[in-house]
Amino acid sequence: MFSIFKPLIFSLDPEIAHDLAINSLKLNILPKNIFQVENEELLETNLFNERLPNPIGLAAGFDKSAEVYNSLFKLGYGFVEIGTVTPKRQLGNPKPRIFRLEKDLALINRLGFNNHGSEMVSKRISDNLPSGFLGINIGPNKETVKKEEDYYTCISRLASLAGYLTINISSPNTEGLRDFHDQEELEKLLTGINKIRREKNISKPITLKLSPDINNSEISKIIELITKHKIDGIIVSNTTDSNRENLSDFQKDEKGGLSGQPLKNLSTNLIKKFYREIKGKIQIIGVGGVDSGESAFEKISAGANAVQLYTGMVYKGPGVVRDMKKELISIVKKENLKNISEAVGINA
Repeated sequence: MFSIFKPLIFSLDPEIAHDLAINSLKLNILPKNIFQVENEELLETNLFNERLPNPIGLAAGFDKSAEVYNSLFKLGYGFVEIGTVTPKRQLGNPKPRIFRLEKDLALINRLGFNNHGSEMVSKRISDNLPSGFLGINIGPNKETVKKEEDYYTCISRLASLAGYLTINISSPNTEGLRDFHDQEELEKLLTGINKIRREKNISKPITLKLSPDINNSEISKIIELITKHKIDGIIVSNTTDSNRENLSDFQKDEKGGLSGQPLKNLSTNLIKKFYREIKGKIQIIGVGGVDSGESAFEKISAGANAVQLYTGMVYKGPGVVRDMKKELISIVKKENLKNISEAVGINA
């Protein structure tokens, strides 16, 4: 059905099409069973000590303000991450701010953390408890000077409602955010986060979402700090604000974060580098160019415990997860594996 409507959807402005998708999902009329597949038990995955039906998650950026996460679980996702959520409501950057690069199967966005704010998100989740494993991605408001304080506010307000929390330090669309990749700044941030965890008795897993544009020399330093501060996982990676030289679409030079197929190899190679040093001590969620069972397996065999997609759903529609699960099950059988978890890191 999506293939029939795709030309119409793609004739709309990307942000209008996104809002239409959110409003459609609010109706919550799609039956869960049409997105289920046979032998899905082969894909059961353990993420942060939570048993998931499969390792395919929806990345932050689609359900920014916690409006349709339970409808998304029905599409077959093993887990869903909402956000990025900031303490206060935020309109984001001026429009237009999302661009489809159809020739490259990619998106460029410069949204700027537009969301309804942590209080509204907290109320929505409290009123409509998640039917699956829900991650909450958090970040600072644009105007905040001491950005670390906004992370502490969001952790305090949202931790009790989350399956896990993601500390987003990697969006290229918030000025100064990527400064937290600096060793001194990251040390300060993680120290503060652990202080809040102790004071509020917060035990929920915490992940760090990283930029794909970091240097190899930074990897060991980041691992040292996340190990020291007992961070539970990393998400590799966010969008890139570079890597435009091989793109074909005329919109390739738009300012913002690039996602989709052009990010695939960059993020997979970065996953391998982290996995080789982490050696299974910290879990990895792989993101970037995931839109098929094969691309999911590439990330998992490179060292990811689970994967996430967003751009892949934009181009392939709501049935993408069902198709990915079928293909992934076929790969698991072909590789003579008893479970997808056996594939983690085998090609790293």
